[in-house]
Amino acid sequence: MKHSKKYRIARTKLILSQILLFILILTMWELGTRLRILDDFLFSKPSSIASLLWAYIKNHEIFKHIYISLLETVLGIVIGSAAGVFIAVILWASRRLTKLLEPFLVILNALPKTALAPIMIIWAGTGVTGIVVVAISILIVITILSTYNYFINVDSEKIQMMKSFNASKYQVFIKLVFPANLVNIISVVKINIGMAWVGVIVGEFLVSRSGIGNLIMYGGQIFRFDMVMMGVIVLSIFAYLMYEGVNIIEKILIKKRGKGI
Repeated sequence: MKHSKKYRIARTKLILSQILLFILILTMWELGTRLRILDDFLFSKPSSIASLLWAYIKNHEIFKHIYISLLETVLGIVIGSAAGVFIAVILWASRRLTKLLEPFLVILNALPKTALAPIMIIWAGTGVTGIVVVAISILIVITILSTYNYFINVDSEKIQMMKSFNASKYQVFIKLVFPANLVNIISVVKINIGMAWVGVIVGEFLVSRSGIGNLIMYGGQIFRFDMVMMGVIVLSIFAYLMYEGVNIIEKILIKKRGKGI
């Protein structure tokens, strides 16, 4: 009980410190532009960004951009993560296939996906599909490699024990390997959130007529840096909320695993 209370107090202090730090940064930014230490044209200022965001909220235009970017990002994360985990399962099940494909996965992981984004969009289409494909391309290989690495590092003694009871490979995976790595897979998804946003924003820079990436690009083209910063801040907020949502799921799974459920 005392430990739990101390943890809550420490957590509250941390959150309050983070909020105060954020307010301090905004205050210094605002004062810097008003005192001409920072160029208002290049850096904009929090008050101008807040005013513009409120205008976009009132005319509901911001919601269109948020919706399309969230849709593309969620699709990229779900499809890319699921496909990556599925391929990792296949590689775990077949060491021969792993040895065959390993050099190709290394090469694919090294390719500059953002530079190849225009080609992918031409292949997949210029709508939501093309942008989702870019997002998937950025996260799928690292998902495969990370998840496969987690799978093969499960305690070999436990695997041998199950095999001694004539457990099949399928049973070993379902009963031991996958449950042991569920939290690790969630951690991979947390990483994928940031990578999916990168893919979506790059795709929206190239072809989209709506979305947060399009909003940022348009602001840059007309030299409205308050619009650029507004887009960056909105993106940051939703990326953080998505991360925290997955983080909560991870904590629940860790707690259940700690209780032996």
